[in-house]
Amino acid sequence: MPFTNNLLWVSLPIAVAAILYQLGLPALIFSSLTEHVAYKVLQSLFPTTHCYASIRTLSSRFSHAECFTVSAGKFSSVFADESSHNAVKQARTGYVYPGLWDGHGHLIQFGESLDSVSLFGVESMDEAQKRLIEYKTGHSEVGTSEEWLRGVGWDQANFRGMWPTSSDLQVDESFKDLYVMLDRVDIPAKGVFCDNAMDLVLEYYPKPNKARKTKFVKDAMVELNKLGIVGIHDAGVVPGDLKLYQELSNDEEWTVRVNAMIECDVRNTFCLEAVEKVSTSNGKLHVKSVKLFGDGALGSWGSAMIEPYSDKESSSGSLLINATTLSQVTHDWAMAGYQVNIHAIGDLANRLAIDAFEAALNTLCPQIAPSECQTNHRFRIEHSQIIHPDDQRRMLELGIIPSIQPTHATSDMGYAESRLGQQRTRDEAYRMRSLHPLRPVLGSDFPVEPANIFEGMYAAITRRSPHTGLDPSGGKNGWYPEETLTLEQALEGFTINPAYGAFLEGKAGVIETGAYADWVVLDEPLESMDLESLRKMTVRETWVAGMRVYQRPGDEDLTL
Repeated sequence: MPFTNNLLWVSLPIAVAAILYQLGLPALIFSSLTEHVAYKVLQSLFPTTHCYASIRTLSSRFSHAECFTVSAGKFSSVFADESSHNAVKQARTGYVYPGLWDGHGHLIQFGESLDSVSLFGVESMDEAQKRLIEYKTGHSEVGTSEEWLRGVGWDQANFRGMWPTSSDLQVDESFKDLYVMLDRVDIPAKGVFCDNAMDLVLEYYPKPNKARKTKFVKDAMVELNKLGIVGIHDAGVVPGDLKLYQELSNDEEWTVRVNAMIECDVRNTFCLEAVEKVSTSNGKLHVKSVKLFGDGALGSWGSAMIEPYSDKESSSGSLLINATTLSQVTHDWAMAGYQVNIHAIGDLANRLAIDAFEAALNTLCPQIAPSECQTNHRFRIEHSQIIHPDDQRRMLELGIIPSIQPTHATSDMGYAESRLGQQRTRDEAYRMRSLHPLRPVLGSDFPVEPANIFEGMYAAITRRSPHTGLDPSGGKNGWYPEETLTLEQALEGFTINPAYGAFLEGKAGVIETGAYADWVVLDEPLESMDLESLRKMTVRETWVAGMRVYQRPGDEDLTL
């Protein structure tokens, strides 16, 4: 008989002790069992059944359930509980959805940002300096050649358009001769060094050692679990870090499933000898794709455009790789059996990415239609931010998957139109509904944006800032509202679409028999929630592989 989520926590050590005793195991094993470990032992030995007020499955077989049973980290059955009477059902609490996936983030960088000064939202250099002083006061060890003072999140748009320089960091005597590196809000940025020029700085940056990177990974996973996130697409992981991931992925503290995109040590190259495909038996780590980079970011005029910027007619941005090389590297990785994902923000970069994909598909599958070939290879464009109408049509014809971060649109909406002009913005920029037939993979690009998926949903549904609830005019109409998604579409974008985009359909993003037992518990159903409450949503519980990895403080009780 399966254990249920009504079983008393306090009885578990005794129950496990009794079981181990019957198995003839020594008392030493169970005499010091913690409640947490005891529960894990029981779960490994027996199926567990969990019942809630409502379970939204996102399964094509059935849409709702009341209970499910977990065995060996997967759902072994999902069902409506016909045996329970109404009083029992009405007493159940919690509304369950499949565990959430962020389709584009950066795990180690996120963990590192948690150990850095945050400059997000600063509206003046004075405020930036104040945050630096406060951080340095509590972290006396940083600022040396061995451990630089790191920060991220500044935006020159908040500094009256003035780019900061090193002299702005001469805050007081305590900052004299310190090693300080502050990344712009989109990470690669202008300031003094932009995009590829950043390599000149990073050559001297003291790389975190294995112990620090391990800490970054674990800290990041703790924070992601708090947000209901059970899986991520890690957008650019170098070979050395992939090896670290393989070592850590069987650790109990590895509580987020990672679909890692390979990034060669030398960006935009073919480094097949340095990597290998991975799919761990516990489903916690998958390596089957590679990330290439087409251009820089819009905020720093770095995205590669077909026509010059409206507010900087001397520039059309810059490519980080030429068209011929992009097509060749895409071809090489695809022929080696890897999914290729290309970072492209400007319309020129997106056009060249589509060209590279189309050429690869024609080579890979000369006897069938490219769109049919794409079903097997699932090439993606990371960001898909500004796309010429002709190329939007090509994406739809080929089936190229767009990987979109909804909060990029709401963060950029204050200046995007000045960069692009009204017509180009209306026709090309931040498409969501127009690209919906392609099953867009939604994400946040953390730590560039907050990792809160509910803020991402709000941005997609309203095209308004999740921080203020307003559009650029200060109203509630939304920024180009014709491109909004529905709640259902946004939910799919953070669940079943990332699963498809990682070749994990039927395993992730759904609650159905055979899928990973990952779910999130909310206080009320999303479908009946006021939109303004959505952007402030907090998660009650997060479960990965049938184990509870997060419980909101204050919600602890004696039941499982």
